[in-house]
Amino acid sequence: MDFMENYKLWCEDSYFDDATKAELLAIKDDENEIKERFYKDLEFGTGGLRGILGAGTNRMNIYTVRKATQGLANYIKIAKGESKGVAIAYDSRRMSTEFADVAALCLNANGIQAYVFPSLRPTPELSFAVRELGCIAGIVITASHNPPEYNGYKVYWEDGAQITPPHDKNILAEVAKVTDYHQALTMEKEDAMAKGLYHVIGSEIDDRYMEALKKQIIHPDMIKEVAKDIKIVYTPLHGTGNVPVQRVLKELGFEHVYVVPEQEQPDGNFPTVSYPNPEDPKAFALALELAKKVDADIVLATDPDADRLGVYAKDTKTGEYVSFTGNMSGMLICEYIMRERKAVGTLPENGALVTTIVTTNMTFPIAEDYGMKLIEVLTGFKYIGEQIKLFEQNHSYEYVFGLEESYGCLAGTHSRDKDACVAVMMLCEVAAWCKKNNLTLWDQMIRIYEKYGYFKEGLQTITLKGIDGAEQIKAIMEKLRKNPPKSFGELEVLAVRDYELDVRTDLKTGTTSSTGLPKSNVLYWELSNNSWCCARPSGTEPKIKFYMGVKGTSMEDSKAKLDALTDALMAQVK
Repeated sequence: MDFMENYKLWCEDSYFDDATKAELLAIKDDENEIKERFYKDLEFGTGGLRGILGAGTNRMNIYTVRKATQGLANYIKIAKGESKGVAIAYDSRRMSTEFADVAALCLNANGIQAYVFPSLRPTPELSFAVRELGCIAGIVITASHNPPEYNGYKVYWEDGAQITPPHDKNILAEVAKVTDYHQALTMEKEDAMAKGLYHVIGSEIDDRYMEALKKQIIHPDMIKEVAKDIKIVYTPLHGTGNVPVQRVLKELGFEHVYVVPEQEQPDGNFPTVSYPNPEDPKAFALALELAKKVDADIVLATDPDADRLGVYAKDTKTGEYVSFTGNMSGMLICEYIMRERKAVGTLPENGALVTTIVTTNMTFPIAEDYGMKLIEVLTGFKYIGEQIKLFEQNHSYEYVFGLEESYGCLAGTHSRDKDACVAVMMLCEVAAWCKKNNLTLWDQMIRIYEKYGYFKEGLQTITLKGIDGAEQIKAIMEKLRKNPPKSFGELEVLAVRDYELDVRTDLKTGTTSSTGLPKSNVLYWELSNNSWCCARPSGTEPKIKFYMGVKGTSMEDSKAKLDALTDALMAQVK
């Protein structure tokens, strides 16, 4: 069926509601818009759905959500997990509440229990709830840090992590079998509740989640000792972090937490930011304004579903607030946990630090310093969560910390996804330790650099939307594979890892070996002078991402090296 036939079906079939039809009739004279909405089905990737809100097969709407959920329901029935049920959470985005109920009622119509949070909750709390409630799976309605016109649908399995092999491919296959929207079942909410299929999650899960967070604190008495002297500015960016972050900081004893008033309340339109992403300096404009007014020590922002944390801290030498990348804030927390747990005798001898292949290489000397096993996984926190499950099954290592470069980390195993709530809490403990020792977070960051090396990383993203964009991204990766670079500027390529072919080629010796990781459309170049770079198309957005990292002898040296590598890499892809 071509895109115009699909369009006509949605306009005429009684299955689709009047509001949907009215939206589609309004674009009847815009063939390009019709094509964009109907030229394909919104792809159910290895994590779930993400797309622009609106009517059409290539959009996020109640019908595409229900169709995806029917595929998930079919897989749950194959796994005989109906009675275990599915936990469902949602964020502040437009249509999140509706999509949560659409998913729940589709599951219910298939005889599967659904446990739904009564209001918005952070993504990591959904991961926590899956295991606490003993569910077979979980769903969170969120588009994370994407612009306001997006929403999404992420699937978790019973271990609390986003779906990984074999479940991801198997669920994807079941979703693909649902070719007709009429196959997707639903029922009335009143009937589902009457039959004991639809359950509202109570506040006890919130309480248990809070207790799990606070168990990660290493020096609670130290926090109480200096908490009155620390000023924290926080913004949830109109998302889910506001309530849990304020609660945990208050319960720990922090007395001066200032929440950005304009961004405190949930709002899926994100009226104060065009892009609610704590990686974007523009998202911090109001928070930094407030920080200067109250003379804050640290400034924190979580994204709409509260799994990513952005950080600024004051440099007392200049009086300015300095931004921290996800690698930097992750290393501050990681180094603190290992150092202080070693000091109090709770750092396990078989401990493991888990990171992704595009995370800072500072992880190597820190892991070595503390005798920790360093395990690298593919990009995506679900692979870090998967390692926690494997550690528990194999009794091989004890998870100590995990992080990825994209502003996500996890202390503890209460969640199997990155958790900005625990990251806020741990970073505030680091700030308390710094305050007690007459340091700032920035001072401590410099101390870490001086000890382990001035590692610096960068990211360049090319966005190519629509039908042509996907082809352009494919062409870029093909060019890099067929004509592999021998160098990037002055940096020599020592080895190439092609994760799609599962081959690492040593260019000095010509020998090849397995990458040791699952197949993925990723190219990684090991370079001279402790440098590296990587190309990876996004799995959820119309983007191709280029990562790079260097090691310098100072802030200035590492910046110069990173700038040179970035220019050389981008010249290769033009």
